Amino acid sequence: MVETAAFNATLNSLVGSAQVLPDEPLAAHTTFRIGGPAQWLVAPRTENEVAAVVAACREAGVPLRILGAGSNVLAPDEGLPGVTLKLAENFAAVEVLSGGLVRAQAGATNEVVAAVARDAGLAGYEFACGIPGTIGGAAIMNAGAYEGQFSDVAVEVHCLTAEGEPITLAAPEAAWGYRTSRMMHEGMVVLSATLQLRVDAPEAIAARMADLTQRREEKQPLAMPSAGSTFKRPEGHFAGKLIQDAGLQGLSVGGAQVSTKHAGFVVNTGNATAADVLALIAEVQARVLANSGVQLEPEVRLWS
Repeated sequence: MVETAAFNATLNSLVGSAQVLPDEPLAAHTTFRIGGPAQWLVAPRTENEVAAVVAACREAGVPLRILGAGSNVLAPDEGLPGVTLKLAENFAAVEVLSGGLVRAQAGATNEVVAAVARDAGLAGYEFACGIPGTIGGAAIMNAGAYEGQFSDVAVEVHCLTAEGEPITLAAPEAAWGYRTSRMMHEGMVVLSATLQLRVDAPEAIAARMADLTQRREEKQPLAMPSAGSTFKRPEGHFAGKLIQDAGLQGLSVGGAQVSTKHAGFVVNTGNATAADVLALIAEVQARVLANSGVQLEPEVRLWS
């Protein structure tokens, strides 16, 4: 077992004490606003710092999880042991390169990357302007919306392997599928991604982004804490429609509720616990299966 004070000192030496938050509530770092304390929340600022923390955890046998904007995560009520490595605003540079390329660090939000591309007159990432996550999460999950997905525009992803070695994967090597990737299956840490976009008028790009934003605001419960779409889309079906057809819209367990605005979302009405959300997910799965014969699979990452 790792000696807590010694490992805390190691983390402080690697990234600086201001970047290490012991016993930090994960509810403050997830869009569900749910989750107990991370033993250490660590926010590195450079690739070398990320690699150093990953190596230290591996050598000490300390559990490690990667957190971006926390927009697709349900963190447990009891918190998490070990290090939660946060790659968000601390690791969020975006660079416009020649030839229509945009390179973004893992912590850059999809909204910011889409805006930078728009201002540079580069189209193709508009679909992601309202996806409430980071480039790192988008790469891992092959995030998508409105007929677009990350794999449509990504040309390479720079990562650390599970063993802590740097690797750059060209798009075919990333093995993207529906809400999946090689990086997910092999436990890689995404550091940055490079996107290939196309030239267009900033005004036209902005108009498409505004249209998508309006459509999202009209249909989704954005005013309430959630982790976005709770379930993956079953082949040949829509999760929200199956949930509606089972009569589950508005169903609650504790503070967790199937949204009355969009049945594909589970929302936190104000005091939901992770246990509430898990119980509601299980109830929805069971009743949809009984009603339609379709097994819903969570899209939200259920940490434990």
